[in-house]
Amino acid sequence: MPRASMPIDAAPITDLRALARQWPRTGRLEAIVLRPARGQAAVEVATTEAIAGRGLQGDRTGDKARTSPLGGKRQVTLLQAEHLPLIAAFAGTAQPAATQLRRNLVVSGLNLLAARSPFADQTVHLHLGDEVVLELTGPCDPCSKMEALLGPGGYNAMRGHGGLTARVLRSGRLRVGDAVWACVAAEPAPQTTDQAG
Repeated sequence: MPRASMPIDAAPITDLRALARQWPRTGRLEAIVLRPARGQAAVEVATTEAIAGRGLQGDRTGDKARTSPLGGKRQVTLLQAEHLPLIAAFAGTAQPAATQLRRNLVVSGLNLLAARSPFADQTVHLHLGDEVVLELTGPCDPCSKMEALLGPGGYNAMRGHGGLTARVLRSGRLRVGDAVWACVAAEPAPQTTDQAG
């Protein structure tokens, strides 16, 4: 699970590789959002199954067949919960609901951007609950729909705060309230293992 706290009198770490292996705390899964089909309203659920190489059960990406052994790079989208008030402030609107922004998982307490390794040979895995493992694959830039949702300038209000995309490496059950933590993989990312059948 997450790291142990560092003793107060310990020498400071100056090696960037070592610094990139430490996170100050464990996060929490605040919301699970499924998008049944393109253009259909997103729905918030309390639990779902993550399917290795595909995405989330009940989401339009997770319900598609795999196109390659690891699947695509955009199987799941994540949003930093702490960015919701920033998006609202930049857009000059009320805070949008997670379902409006159409990101699958909303995480608080853990800097998601830091869970993406700055080193190509140091893979970081994002663990959610007791089973699910994700690999963050890139930014989830906002689309033009944000203009309609947030008003004029909504697209720019979300830029830099649109979240991240991820690939499901290990299947399992996700529940709102699950602990979320990052750790450096012991070796390069494993081939997809599908425990969900």
